Amino acid sequence: MYIDTHTHLYLEDFGGETGALEAVDRAVAAGIGRMIFPNVDCSTVEPMKLVQSRRPDVIAMAMGLHPTEVKEDWRERLDEIRCEFGSVAGRYVAVGEIGIDLYWDTTFAEAQMQVLEAQMHWAREASLPVIIHCRDGLDSVLEVLQAFPEAKGVMHSFGGTVADVERIRRTVDFYFGINGIVTFKNCSLRSVLPAIGTGRMLLETDSPYLAPVPHRGKRNESAYLPLIAAHIAESIGMDIEEVASVTTANATGLFAL
Repeated sequence: MYIDTHTHLYLEDFGGETGALEAVDRAVAAGIGRMIFPNVDCSTVEPMKLVQSRRPDVIAMAMGLHPTEVKEDWRERLDEIRCEFGSVAGRYVAVGEIGIDLYWDTTFAEAQMQVLEAQMHWAREASLPVIIHCRDGLDSVLEVLQAFPEAKGVMHSFGGTVADVERIRRTVDFYFGINGIVTFKNCSLRSVLPAIGTGRMLLETDSPYLAPVPHRGKRNESAYLPLIAAHIAESIGMDIEEVASVTTANATGLFAL
């Protein structure tokens, strides 16, 4: 069994509820026993909850405000997400997807740090792990995380270097989410996998984005997760069954699935 620890099958890319449920069922048929849906912004809460309610046995959810959605009205949006997060005890298995993204725009860089810090406090208060999105923002992420050394979580869609792994580990004891990036031609991430080690590795697709080879450039979905696992297994010289077993145990423990 595999666990896709980061997938957005509820987004409009899948054509609404029917298309999302079909994608979920394809994933289950491919051996994906559990999936985690991280939220994006206020507009995605209800679609995410709707799809999860149709397949509660295989879908868990995380609640947070994505850093690229931090705009002029971020305080109001953060309050809305906070209300949803606290609406039903035990509804969410993590706070996410949260973090820093300075790739597209640096206008709200300081606000992103404030939003990340606030959501880290939510996680601390609820004793939940966090799902961290970090793009061109590792310095800022680590600056915030320094105040939360006890935090548990995952660096989602990790594509950094061995030095980045070491920097993160000096700050927090996090897992690293490995997705289709690892299958891309000339990807340097394959050489970083031994530094991460399977004991701190999680599998994810980040669907509908970052489809693995041979589907690169097309819409991604959770059913492709075994392709990522196979590539990891080949890269580090392990059986795919062992990769599946270890990463499933990692995800089950981190998110209390």
